[in-house]
Amino acid sequence: MFFTIPTLMTWARIVAIPLIVGVFYLPLDQATRNLTATVLFVLFALTDWLDGYLARRLNQTSSFGAFLDPVADKFLVCASLLVLVHMNRADVFVALIIIGREIAISALREWMAQIGASKSVAVHMVGKVKTAVQMVAIPFLLFDGVLLGLIDTRVWGSWLIWIAAILTVWSMVYYLQKALPEIRARVK
Repeated sequence: MFFTIPTLMTWARIVAIPLIVGVFYLPLDQATRNLTATVLFVLFALTDWLDGYLARRLNQTSSFGAFLDPVADKFLVCASLLVLVHMNRADVFVALIIIGREIAISALREWMAQIGASKSVAVHMVGKVKTAVQMVAIPFLLFDGVLLGLIDTRVWGSWLIWIAAILTVWSMVYYLQKALPEIRARVK
């Protein structure tokens, strides 16, 4: 099921990365670049929900899609964070926390799957909340302006990305605690 509608939507998130990054190199005014990158990010981030919904609804779930979906999400978030760090809209420490956690937990999940214990590191609510906060913080920081004449997106985005970093550490500790019994059993 390499070319199902849900899988193509997942591939679209990966294809979106150079589009979002490339927007900032176009000969447009900064506000237009910010708005374009924000709209692209939001549209492609929404495909994360939509592809899962369609996969279940159309009975097009696959192990490849289950593998590719979180990879696409991580690529999109990590690339966007690097753009934000480059533009001095996000702290490098936040990016290191979030990207480092993604690498560590991905490696942990891979190892746990190899030893047949992947259920112990299944997605938990704190991970979902972390993702939701990131998915609000990143477009706020990409937009970098006043939204609806009321919301300073840089201020709100900065607070939210730090909250996401805290949730990132919390979720990593949670997953490591869940995996610890298996780790101890295998290291003996």
